[in-house]
Amino acid sequence: MTDYLVRAIAKSGSVRALACVTTGTVSEICRRHGTLPTATAALGRSITAGALMGAMLKTGQRVALRFEGNGPLKKIVIEADSDGSVRGYVGDPQVHLLRSDGALDVPNALGRAGFLTVAKDLGLKEPYRGTVQLYTSGIAEDLALYLVESEQIPSAVGIAEFIEQDGQVTACGGFLIQAVPPIDPLVVEGLMDRIEKLPPLSELLRGGKTPEEIMAMLLSEMEYDVLEKRTIAFACSCSRERIERVLISMGKKELTSLLKEQHGAEVTCEFCGERYRFSEADLERLIAEVDSAKT
Repeated sequence: MTDYLVRAIAKSGSVRALACVTTGTVSEICRRHGTLPTATAALGRSITAGALMGAMLKTGQRVALRFEGNGPLKKIVIEADSDGSVRGYVGDPQVHLLRSDGALDVPNALGRAGFLTVAKDLGLKEPYRGTVQLYTSGIAEDLALYLVESEQIPSAVGIAEFIEQDGQVTACGGFLIQAVPPIDPLVVEGLMDRIEKLPPLSELLRGGKTPEEIMAMLLSEMEYDVLEKRTIAFACSCSRERIERVLISMGKKELTSLLKEQHGAEVTCEFCGERYRFSEADLERLIAEVDSAKT
């Protein structure tokens, strides 16, 4: 089944909500990076978080999430576009850490101390950035904290996955619910109560519950409209032209050093693993472009 997300709003206008399934997208991205199970869980949760955040953007906008902790994973970097495209990677894909009960230990893999930075490219001169300290390092709670502290929006985030012993991702998805100003405390209390009574999200996803069905459970006591259904899929934004611009931004000195010492260059995209090779002639052309830009 194709991964997708649904976005809804209460008829009263007091609540907006998103729910998604990301199993296929997470599987593909983790396969590309060769992640071990705990790294897979951390990356999968973060990909889902990125998809949820991306769905709240306007057309042509982009969001980047960067989780940095003091654990062996080191970092998780996610980019998501408004059209449902998402990509990401972890600092060390070979991390596999278990709790004493045998469960995957994402919080200690990422590290209990660190930061979540959210950067939104809204088409302005500079992206909007917000940073919060990691709260639980479990991803969902950290994203909720960011939304409450940096954007001043009461939010609840649920993200879950199920990974088989062989590392296969058989379920992944999540939801995001926000109270819309002016905030009604009774509405918020009712939402939190329903979330607490919800069966484990991983069980719902493994049982084949769709985003629409999860949404219906979350908003069971209010009337709402589904605004859209959006496909979620892996897509990388890298290209040879973009890599060339990065090389040019390094300046003539660095390009000349690559030309003389390495007789070329190879750049690998961290998001998709695509390799871009540049010959001596390519570097000479880029150096010439740097020179022409100065005249």
